Amino acid sequence: MTVGALGNFMYDSYMTEVAVSEARDRLAEVIDETRRSGEPISVTRRGRRVAVIIDSDAFDRLVDIAEDIEDRYELDAARADDDYVPWDEVKAALGLE
Repeated sequence: MTVGALGNFMYDSYMTEVAVSEARDRLAEVIDETRRSGEPISVTRRGRRVAVIIDSDAFDRLVDIAEDIEDRYELDAARADDDYVPWDEVKAALGLE
């Protein structure tokens, strides 16, 4: 996935909120709601967000995107330091050409 795909998973300040005490009492329902709607639910304590409940598939996609971004950042850093082996050399060394 690309950084642009991250926009598909970003949420605004209008996400559903539920207090910690309510989330504790209704946890199964809160989980079902986020899975059904695909939208995250913000868990708050004294009006401040302390956690976010999201569908596990959405979480996995976010982790994949974050890993892709980190890989691209590390590649850019290696290229800037001239600390990489060009793909053509890797293929030749592995006998793939």
